[in-house]
Amino acid sequence: MKRARVVVDGAIHEAVKHGEQLQLPSGRIVATKEVQWLPPVVPGTVFALGLNYADHAKELAFQAPEEPLVFLKGPNTFIGHHGKTVRPDEAEHMHYECELAVIIGKQGKNIPRSKAYDYVAGYTIANDYAIRDYLENYYRPNLRVKSRDTCTPIGPYLVDASDIPDPMNLTLKTTVNGTVTQSGTTEDMVFSVPVLIEYLSSFMTLNKNDIILTGTPEGLAKVYEGDHVITEIEGLGQLHNTIISDRLER
Repeated sequence: MKRARVVVDGAIHEAVKHGEQLQLPSGRIVATKEVQWLPPVVPGTVFALGLNYADHAKELAFQAPEEPLVFLKGPNTFIGHHGKTVRPDEAEHMHYECELAVIIGKQGKNIPRSKAYDYVAGYTIANDYAIRDYLENYYRPNLRVKSRDTCTPIGPYLVDASDIPDPMNLTLKTTVNGTVTQSGTTEDMVFSVPVLIEYLSSFMTLNKNDIILTGTPEGLAKVYEGDHVITEIEGLGQLHNTIISDRLER
């Protein structure tokens, strides 16, 4: 099942995909163009992986890490499908990052990798923009790089884990203004989803609606005001996003 959170008539609703439309809990059917999309869950703790694809590490002139490189993201960064992401006018190196997002479904601590998928509610798509102008170094991503308002579109749906039998064999693709600029597969992750869940839960409790952003493959390109960016993952759909100038936010 594909689940969404949307605003209809000024109220937030849980919805499920119904053909090419959405069904609200009341049974009402609405067109997708009639809603405002929100992140499919209210994020708990959000873990983001750096350099979790060897090819991406190579394109940034770094070796893949020997243990997961993890940092946290603030909730202010997240927006929904068809949302607008603000680009600082002075930035020169703003890149999209198509990522598989893992949604935790229940509380757990010291979870062995053999049981990791029992704790996954489902998956969604994230576009975890990085503004590398503000980077101190690639191993210490600072707040201005990865926790900027509106810079992590996520969605459109939470797809049930049971509908994705092998999350470690999904294709990823990014399209900018109709041109494919990035492609890859989750098979190339340095640290798999079960390994990440085992690692994170070894020192802190994971809770329902915590999110793990699992990194991006190679193929980054700069984005600019007016660009329309689509990040796509096999079985999860497409996440649409538009870049706007921060002049509009002043």
